[in-house]
Amino acid sequence: MSKPSISIVIPAYNEEGHIQGTVENVIAAVGDRFSALEVIVVNDGSKDRTAVIAAELAARDARVRVLHNSPNIGFGASYCRGVSEARFDYVGFFPGDDAISAENIAKIFDLVGSADIVSHYTSNLEVRLPARRVISRIYTTLLNTLFGLRLVYFNGPTVHRREVIQSVRITSPGFGFLSEIMVRLLRTGYTCVQVGTPISERKHGSSSAFRIRNVLSVVKTICTLFWDVHVTNRGLYNLKHRIPQADR
Repeated sequence: MSKPSISIVIPAYNEEGHIQGTVENVIAAVGDRFSALEVIVVNDGSKDRTAVIAAELAARDARVRVLHNSPNIGFGASYCRGVSEARFDYVGFFPGDDAISAENIAKIFDLVGSADIVSHYTSNLEVRLPARRVISRIYTTLLNTLFGLRLVYFNGPTVHRREVIQSVRITSPGFGFLSEIMVRLLRTGYTCVQVGTPISERKHGSSSAFRIRNVLSVVKTICTLFWDVHVTNRGLYNLKHRIPQADR
């Protein structure tokens, strides 16, 4: 049986201290698991040296491509841009924060094909600030309750079939995009397997996930999903036909 190919989308905003490690870990983790690889770094209007470092990585390795946003368009919108450019069988997402080692990324890749969606969650939550852990737990519980799901986490790195992820309706330009994708696909009947691994504490800078603009964007996404799922019962996905379930 021939091996599938994979595209990896890495949105990055001001990640000069992390982007090289992220790209190198992803490439190392792929190994010989896939027949072909492309890494799509989406530089979202960074104000530091992220663009320069990403360009250097692309110059050294033809499998790496860099897209530049000007101005900044948001985490979710950057991901969607990368997805639209993806060419291979599967599309993976990893943030540019270099939080997951190559060894643990490989554990995600090893599950590709076992379900329609492969999703990662953090197994060592103690590396997160207490306030962030509480907010994350509340958020996960809220989404599971509102939409009848049982996920451990909604916002971790994921791998989807390209046909599926390029067809699903994504309205969030910000940090709620992964939750939106999960809810829409799982409510439509797609399957998901989740794998937990440790992550590393952020080495440089700070996460922008809890800035007021991003929080408001996530709230808007939840409201939109609730309306689509429980009120109109339409717009869950844009698929013209059901993509067959992944081979077991």
